[in-house]
Amino acid sequence: MLKPGKLDIFIAKQFGLLFVGTFFICQFVLMMQFLWRYIDQLIGKGLSMDVLAQFFWYMGLMLVPQALPLAILLSSLITFGNLGESSELTAIKAAGISLLQSMRSLIAISVVIALGSFYFQNVVGPNANMSFSRLLLSMKQKSPELEIPEGVFYDGIPGSNLYVQRKDMKTGMLYNIMIYRMTDSYEDAAIILADSGMMQSTAEKKHLLLTLHSGEWFENMKSQELAGSASVPYRRETFVEKQVLLDFDGDFNMTDAGALSNNARGKSLRELYTDMDSLNNVYDSIGRRIYIDMKTGYAPSPVRSDSRVSPATDIKSDKVRAGDHEGTPLQSPTTPQTDDHEGMPLHPDTLFAALDAVEKQHAMSHALAQVRSEANTMEFRAAITADGDKLIRQHRIEAINKFTMALSCILFFFIGAPLGAIIRKGGLGFPVVISVLVFIVYYIFDNTGYRMARGGMWTIWFGKSISTAVLLPLAVFFTYKANNDSTVFNLDLYRNLAMTMLGLRNKRHVAMKEVVIHDPDYPAVSRRLAAVSISAEAYMDKHNLIAAPNFIKVFFKYEPDREAERISAELEACIEELSNTKNKYILAELDHYPFMTTKSHTRPFERRWLNIAAAIIVPAGVFFYLRMWRFRLRLYKDLRVILHTNDKIINIINAERQQP
Repeated sequence: MLKPGKLDIFIAKQFGLLFVGTFFICQFVLMMQFLWRYIDQLIGKGLSMDVLAQFFWYMGLMLVPQALPLAILLSSLITFGNLGESSELTAIKAAGISLLQSMRSLIAISVVIALGSFYFQNVVGPNANMSFSRLLLSMKQKSPELEIPEGVFYDGIPGSNLYVQRKDMKTGMLYNIMIYRMTDSYEDAAIILADSGMMQSTAEKKHLLLTLHSGEWFENMKSQELAGSASVPYRRETFVEKQVLLDFDGDFNMTDAGALSNNARGKSLRELYTDMDSLNNVYDSIGRRIYIDMKTGYAPSPVRSDSRVSPATDIKSDKVRAGDHEGTPLQSPTTPQTDDHEGMPLHPDTLFAALDAVEKQHAMSHALAQVRSEANTMEFRAAITADGDKLIRQHRIEAINKFTMALSCILFFFIGAPLGAIIRKGGLGFPVVISVLVFIVYYIFDNTGYRMARGGMWTIWFGKSISTAVLLPLAVFFTYKANNDSTVFNLDLYRNLAMTMLGLRNKRHVAMKEVVIHDPDYPAVSRRLAAVSISAEAYMDKHNLIAAPNFIKVFFKYEPDREAERISAELEACIEELSNTKNKYILAELDHYPFMTTKSHTRPFERRWLNIAAAIIVPAGVFFYLRMWRFRLRLYKDLRVILHTNDKIINIINAERQQP
């Protein structure tokens, strides 16, 4: 039996404390983000504290599986970042313990957390989700808390619009009241005007009792006898005091859970598979029924016919009749019919041409009506099958999501722990930034895959596995790099690589040395610089760098440019020799020398087959061809700068030698 060592216990303790803290932080952030989605629908409902407590409790339980991977990522990154920052990780490796060996206790903990996440999603999560959905639906259906504003129409009372010009907060009196009621239609509308009034809720909180003073009541009288008349009678009533009862359910009522039977997130894995089988059976039977109806609906039926074909058409039955002879079946509209006496085929166009103008119009109208009816029927059937497909996809997505969410706990650990060992920064600074970036990438891919799979644009397994497919290579890459002590976040390395790809370069800076052991041999350096100038001039005359390069020689017949490499090496040797000088004028001129590129102007790649491939791929070939031409022009400019700088340095050396 494997027994954990002291190092395993030490790392597990550090990880455990950080995991608990980061879990509650992530849980709080996710809850606030989730609450913000529904704040507009829940605010102003006058909900009691016990209802709000249930809302936050169920919401927290639902978000636990999402908070676990993020907490593992952040805590593992901080744990190994702290170990690296305090040089403890270096001591562990110096003792002969590899990174994977030091991670074994946390690997076991991450696997246990992943299993716990799956159990939570399969047992606790569905019940919490169902209770939360039921509670949320009940909260949305609850009438808002009655808070009548001043100076605007208030529509929070069902079937009524209430206007109050002023209200007294101490006594509760309302002044200059206007009520517009429409319970059924225009014929049942009423307008109530009052100087003042007071509103109270009944004891059962199902109605509002409005006591009005000094007002008038205008109401349309709905009359069945005058239903066809344009005029609608009304009544007018003037009152000193009147009580009006308005429907207003201000109590909180829990919605029936039967409306949430298709909620896939509120089901366990066994329930999901059981319901998927039931849904498949139901919608398969619907599809077979639709197929049978369409097959039987378009099949031709036998009828009797006469001896001659008549041009008349029975529009009501949409079947062309021809006489009373027995044994002649009616053919489909697309099949040419035959005259019994003449033996000539009759096409539907022939039958249609035999009709008069009125019958043609009647036939076309009837055919168009039938086509529209069939189109509406097909749209209705398509809507039924589309709803069934969407419901089945939701169940399949949720079944796969239970596994991918648990697997993400392990993948996030193998991303966070190696990153912490590479970055070697602890605390809540840089690790939080890295964790947020990784989680954003995961969330974008996971949410995109979910939406595309739910909409049927992608297959379900592809949509739900795309985030895992992105995380897995990252986890393998970071673990490999951290275990082999490879540099991943070396900014200078990436900066130099980018500058090489873009053809950029640094400027030369030669500083004066404080201690010089050997002074430069100025006469020898002067002669060597003169030789470099001669070689540079000969090189420019021979290669004609301003002209465009030869396409065939560049991509298919490459020859190395040894002369440019020799000139660059000789120039660097002279610069190294002159860097020991005490002459500030010479040092200033040395900064003007460019860093020569001796290969980029000759071919795109080192390997011959890559050059041929670049030439064959037209867009890439054009790009690399223009890039080489640019490097040739830059080399021409560099050689001219070298010639000019060589002359200046030679003149400075000669001037010093002539001084007494």
